[in-house]
Amino acid sequence: MPTTAASPKLSAPFEQGGPPLADATASDSALRRFLHGLPGVDTVGLEARAASLGTRSIKTTAKAYAIDLAISMIDLTTLEGADTPGKVRALAAKAVNPDPTDRTTPRTAAVCVYPDMAATAAAALAGSGVKVASVATAFPAGRAALDVKLADVRDAVAAGADEIDMVIDRGAFLSGRYLKVYEEIVAVKAECGSARLKVIFETGELSTYDNIRRASWLGMLAGADFIKTSTGKVATNATPANTLLMLEAVRDFREQTGVQIGVKPAGGIRTTKDAIKFLVLVNETAGEDWLDNHWFRFGASSLLNDLLMQRQKLSTGRYSGPDYVTVD
Repeated sequence: MPTTAASPKLSAPFEQGGPPLADATASDSALRRFLHGLPGVDTVGLEARAASLGTRSIKTTAKAYAIDLAISMIDLTTLEGADTPGKVRALAAKAVNPDPTDRTTPRTAAVCVYPDMAATAAAALAGSGVKVASVATAFPAGRAALDVKLADVRDAVAAGADEIDMVIDRGAFLSGRYLKVYEEIVAVKAECGSARLKVIFETGELSTYDNIRRASWLGMLAGADFIKTSTGKVATNATPANTLLMLEAVRDFREQTGVQIGVKPAGGIRTTKDAIKFLVLVNETAGEDWLDNHWFRFGASSLLNDLLMQRQKLSTGRYSGPDYVTVD
């Protein structure tokens, strides 16, 4: 069983040398040397492999399993300024019982809300096994002082959040202030207590695959329990290629440290076909150990509706139409 993110067994990261992980965060310059010493990303190769894996077909029995697995991996999400307690309670009810006509339908992994709605979600989900996830740290821009961000996290945890989804300071990262980003993640992790921490990179703003690889290792070194692609609030969110790259990172990190880290693609995953492509990526890249909602999540809401319609099609042989499922 892999160890947790809090207690890595440190060793040299790659056979070609470089500072050991134990020394990588000793200073800003050491962290920069480590991150820029990571192998460069072959863009053509990465995108070609992601595209190739996306063409895999699966049999009907495997598809039924994949649909149920995908449902169980969803962080059912509402992150709008117009969110109300009633909307959050309705979303929680859907998470617990996605298809009222079929009680064999799995529950989703979590309901993800803003911190001020965490208490409402916690009350609605009590005893269900569905987690309460809360975005924090001045989501989605992350433009706030550290004490404000930490207060945001404390409020969410005190309100009942089981998981915290934080955003990194992309401005600091893109200007090469890696230690600032690292120390902020460490500070947020300390405020989480027993809550698991998902670190959002906003990959659409990081510009290059090399930056996504660096951000992945930075987040894992700082104690992330999950690394997450996106907020869902920008034009480019989760893609097969950037998710594949992050899956490679968690696989390599576990090989070097014994610590297993989760991955959460978020934004733009709307259909069953999309979800199955991502599950194939997980299986073929990180392996079966990640095919569980403790280690892989989808940040989505509309995806659930399509999964439910496809699930009914497999069981009845016919589509019932979009009005079969509730509107989020």
